Amino acid sequence: MYILTVLSLLISSSVYHIHGFYLPGVAPYSYETGEEVELKVNKLSSIHTLLPYDYYSLKFCKPKGGIQSDSENLGEFLRGDRIENSAYQIKLKKEEYCKVLCQVELKSKDLSDFRKVIKNKYHHNWIVDNLPAASILDDEEFVTTEYVGYPVGFMEGPNYFVYNHVNIVIEYHTLEDEKHRIVGFYVEPLSIHHSFSGGEWDGHEPVPPLTSCSGTKHLVFEEIKKNDKQKLGLGKMVYTYGVEWRESEVRWASRWDVYLTMNNAVPDKVHWFSIINSILIVMFLTFLVSMILVRTLNKEITHYNRVATDEERADEREESGWKLVHADVFRAPTEFPMTFCVFVGTGMQLVVCAFFLILFAALGFLSPVNRGSLMIGMLFLFVLMGSFAGFTSARLYKTFKGKQWQRCTALTATLFPGIVFTVFFTLNGVVWSYGSTGAVPVFTMVAILTLWFGISVPLVFLGAYFGYKKDVIEFPVITSNIPRQIPEQPWYLNPAMTIPLGGVLPFGACFVELFFIMSSIWMDQYYYVFGFLFVVYIVLALTCAQTSVVLCYFQLCVEDYRWWWRSFLTCGSTAMYVFLYSIFYFSRLESNMTVTYFLYFGYMGLMSLGVFLLTGTIGFFACLYFNYQIYSSIKVD
Repeated sequence: MYILTVLSLLISSSVYHIHGFYLPGVAPYSYETGEEVELKVNKLSSIHTLLPYDYYSLKFCKPKGGIQSDSENLGEFLRGDRIENSAYQIKLKKEEYCKVLCQVELKSKDLSDFRKVIKNKYHHNWIVDNLPAASILDDEEFVTTEYVGYPVGFMEGPNYFVYNHVNIVIEYHTLEDEKHRIVGFYVEPLSIHHSFSGGEWDGHEPVPPLTSCSGTKHLVFEEIKKNDKQKLGLGKMVYTYGVEWRESEVRWASRWDVYLTMNNAVPDKVHWFSIINSILIVMFLTFLVSMILVRTLNKEITHYNRVATDEERADEREESGWKLVHADVFRAPTEFPMTFCVFVGTGMQLVVCAFFLILFAALGFLSPVNRGSLMIGMLFLFVLMGSFAGFTSARLYKTFKGKQWQRCTALTATLFPGIVFTVFFTLNGVVWSYGSTGAVPVFTMVAILTLWFGISVPLVFLGAYFGYKKDVIEFPVITSNIPRQIPEQPWYLNPAMTIPLGGVLPFGACFVELFFIMSSIWMDQYYYVFGFLFVVYIVLALTCAQTSVVLCYFQLCVEDYRWWWRSFLTCGSTAMYVFLYSIFYFSRLESNMTVTYFLYFGYMGLMSLGVFLLTGTIGFFACLYFNYQIYSSIKVD
């Protein structure tokens, strides 16, 4: 009952909008009437290219005092965020109507840049009071609201149009002391070809009145005629904006609700379906284990351990199945034992890292509100859990009577992180060649390397030191000097059959949640139901454990004692289905750029590798525990 209560609290808190509570690390700010509200701009991004660009790489209005970058954390740099100031002047509760921001001169290169970003559906990412801009998009039939910024422009046939006017709508909540807090931020982009009274504007003060829109009311979509849109072309283009203030009953603590439950809150029902689906799979496996394994094992153990009668001598009792391999079942693997220890050690590091990362996120300490916090949490937790990797690989390698412990520890500290860094560095070079802000700066690379070699590697060696000081794992049976011959195996227990089969149920337990995780990574959506994710993670671990135990038992029953690698690969094959699913998911990006293929499948390959090590490690330890228990329950002469 206590466990169910904790899980229910995790699920309820995972939506991040518990009314009346502030998220950890986020402090509300109260504005006075007339106080300046800063509008910041972030990268230009597109889900179709995965290549973010700096906002001012296009011909937008620049602030008069110069461009100033915000101090960003490591997670924001890794996400490609580049937050800068803007030229927009906004004061609390002061309305603006079609105010001229600036006038720019578009040249051939500017036209080429605009066409590229419009064609690839890039969008702005503005921020006010740490709140991202939602967009109100008008067309001839519908008005839609999106929560991932607003487009740079649009296409109509062969023509390109730019959104050069924005109606900035800011919602505020008034406190008892007559101060105000911002609780909503929307942008309605419009395209209009501006004209001035008396002809063109020479760019000097004062700005002549506009004849294309009124200075006393907000510009609306219905007033813009089809021929009045700002068509992309050489020459001058004017940017304008309006500011509208709306009082709201929404409190500051709940202002993120609309972002986290965007798209009509459909995900909640689907998440519950995912939980029920996963629990049903676990219940099925539990029933299978209890009815087939436990019941059968109890009979077999009773049969093996009963005292022989006068009519039946103990040495004449027929032995078959898993007891026959008791002298070989804990024999160290003959193929790549060091690699096995390295994989299990790294997998243990990932298991513990993922557990605490999801738990902290479910409790609200790592939320989408704090940009880059989840990335920083993942990086630091992985680094700090290096001691688990070192301890696990060292003790296992010592149990295998390995001699090259320095090499084993060094591989544990560098193999998986080295693969990740090599792929990341290569892809970062590709992104850098495109001039994208997604390219991580040199100093950030140095910081990552410092975390790796300055913290992670020493912790791995520290854990290995304590692992080698521990005694070897004592098994309940003695291993013989001569390996037992393995009989011919039935076709249905061939590794080519059982290994792919072992990953089906674990993947089925998490594939629904995987869809939402991938949507948050690749489709610029917010993932917030970490309570659901925590439950799914526990269910995934249980599914891996039970699947590996069932298949390991069947393997031992046909006198095949080579379970070490098989138990790891059986559940590790879940990663194969994750990667195959990513191939199917890629069509949602609708991209035909080669660089997008490299970025997407490069990072999905790393993600699949992590899943392989994590699920494989869970499967191995489940089999180790299972074998230890059943062989310690029988009497061996």
